[in-house]
Amino acid sequence: MIDRKHAGHTLHHRETIYEGKVFSFVSDDITLDGQDTSIRREYIAHPGAVAIVPIRMRERPEVLLVSQYRHPVGAVLWEIPAGLLDKGGEDPLEAAKRELAEEAGLDAATWHVLVDLFSSPGCLSESLRVYLARDVRETDLVYERTEEEADMKHAWVPLEEAVRLVHAGSIHNATTITGILSTASVLAGHGAVRNPEAHWMR
Repeated sequence: MIDRKHAGHTLHHRETIYEGKVFSFVSDDITLDGQDTSIRREYIAHPGAVAIVPIRMRERPEVLLVSQYRHPVGAVLWEIPAGLLDKGGEDPLEAAKRELAEEAGLDAATWHVLVDLFSSPGCLSESLRVYLARDVRETDLVYERTEEEADMKHAWVPLEEAVRLVHAGSIHNATTITGILSTASVLAGHGAVRNPEAHWMR
């Protein structure tokens, strides 16, 4: 019997129904605070992820988007660079730097946190941190992309055009939509970035 108290519930029992390469399907028996009856909740356990909005300044700010085939939805989507926190003990900022180099071929001198989010908290434990990467330059890293990343394309898009594409329904990835709109908000003076070590609920 686990009977562990955590954020509004008591966990009595946890079972891993299926364990995959990255994700697991988990079943928890819990009792919510103030209630007497135990309930069961099943969800996908996820290691977490990071994403990056790379910005360069020309006449107006531009954001780098990459294209990637996403099999569950059967479509090639334009997205910001992102990756899983599936390397045990890897610092999230270092993971973001690695993903930016591998997916976009870029390094960045200036890093801040844009926003933290739970991707789909009703069925998925994924916690995701989106970074803003500025003062970018090409990396010296030599990296061979494989599988879905093998045909990845890159495009620098004016930020205001990216915002328009979000509202036009042409960008579908939720993390990318969040990153683009958060960047536009920050650059317009409507929000503030945080330092890379800021607290993260994950």
